[in-house]
Amino acid sequence: MKKIEAIIRLTRFEAVKKALEEHNITFFSYWDVRGTGVAREGHLYRGTVYDTSIIERRLLSIIVRDENMDTTIQAIIGAAKTDEVGDGRIFISDIVDTYQIRTGESGPETLYSK
Repeated sequence: MKKIEAIIRLTRFEAVKKALEEHNITFFSYWDVRGTGVAREGHLYRGTVYDTSIIERRLLSIIVRDENMDTTIQAIIGAAKTDEVGDGRIFISDIVDTYQIRTGESGPETLYSK
């Protein structure tokens, strides 16, 4: 099993969500996050653009079976990519085990995606 964490633009979230749903990845967690990086976003205030080093993004956390990893990654890349600096990053981690609290079952069978 793998944990996929993706940091994407806020404006691409709905497209990524739809792409994941099309690949039967319907359960994931997400948070609004802030960070710094190469990309800079200008904020307009009273006709003046102010440069800021704080970049607002959305962090998705998705646990998938090994066989769904590549499909999930490609869905995220396809929907989140704008070909501009600041499109985001994807991180992959191994998951040792998972448990379903209600039934006590463990292993990849407890995950939502077949």
